[in-house]
Amino acid sequence: MLTQLQIHHIRNLEQITLQDLARINIFFGANGSGKTSVLEAVHMLGMARSFRQGATRSLITHGKQDCTVYGATTPSGNRGRVPVAVQRSLSGEVQIKLRGQAVRSVAELLEHLPLQVINAASFDLLTGAPSARRQFLNWGVFHVEQRFFAEWQRFQRCLKQRNKLLRHGKLVPSELSVWTRDLAASGERIHEFRLRYFEALAPSFRAIMERLAPSLGGLELRYRKGWEKSLSYREALEVGAQADIEQGYTHIGPQRADIKVTAKGYSAAETLSRGQQKLVVCGLKLAQGQLMSLIREDVSACVYLVDDLPAELDARHCALVCEALEELQAQVFITCVAKSDLEGLWPAGVAPAMFHVEHGGVHSAAIPEIEVGGAEIATREHQDL
Repeated sequence: MLTQLQIHHIRNLEQITLQDLARINIFFGANGSGKTSVLEAVHMLGMARSFRQGATRSLITHGKQDCTVYGATTPSGNRGRVPVAVQRSLSGEVQIKLRGQAVRSVAELLEHLPLQVINAASFDLLTGAPSARRQFLNWGVFHVEQRFFAEWQRFQRCLKQRNKLLRHGKLVPSELSVWTRDLAASGERIHEFRLRYFEALAPSFRAIMERLAPSLGGLELRYRKGWEKSLSYREALEVGAQADIEQGYTHIGPQRADIKVTAKGYSAAETLSRGQQKLVVCGLKLAQGQLMSLIREDVSACVYLVDDLPAELDARHCALVCEALEELQAQVFITCVAKSDLEGLWPAGVAPAMFHVEHGGVHSAAIPEIEVGGAEIATREHQDL
């Protein structure tokens, strides 16, 4: 769980310090006040970047050279306090520290602080390009299968080399054969990891959707591996070799995989309302978090960043999502416009921490007008970064 957060120069958040964060943290305020920027800051601690599209320049406060986020996490079982810090500069440089040590790979952050984002961009899981759904699938496999990341790197290396040969004017058949063989072997392993994960994810998703939207009968999750299902990847590459040569790239494989949600046999993206689509997206994200907490012993739950949950959802369905988040025992950072939008929707006995965000300042709602933000706590971890 994230217990402390310091934000320096992210958009309109100049200097913010939040201490003793709760498991459920609600940030409310007018549009443009900085609520989403708080979620962006947490996202930086887990991914070293924002979840918003755009250049780093737009993330950093105007007139500043860099932005920094510092956090302290308490691992599952309360085994001490772990500092983590990320800094991004206008020059493009990124510095990451975990436990006081420099980190070169973002994969270490991903493992340390697993994050799930539910926001307007999450609709891409239904209506966007297949790349968004592959990213969703890869996130889940990465967090439950230790061998996946190394295999994915190996596959990308083989794919790059094979495509380089295909673009080359004069092919050496023996050299292409070597990369095809290695690509096929790696691609099959990627598919096996994904399929095993998907077979566990699909029933979890259906069970959650039966609670969130019981009226949406016939919801199904389908997986497409990226080539003809009756063939091995090696066979499919051999069948499509001429097309690859003509087009100059490898046109089938795990890099073309996809997942689809259907409702009574029809595409959910085409038949469901906006509100129903949001419930499906929530169901997908909740299923991933549930599955990760069941498989990984070192992490009790991932952290959920939920931007404007009440948009497209009525109070009853918001309450069902809040109830599901509470059952996961996940830490939640969630935004809304009015305090009353979410305050009373959590199960009995749950007391969310409430924060009012206004003009780039964050105030505890329990103690009005006492700003939680400020630079008075300058931790050594942040100074050293």
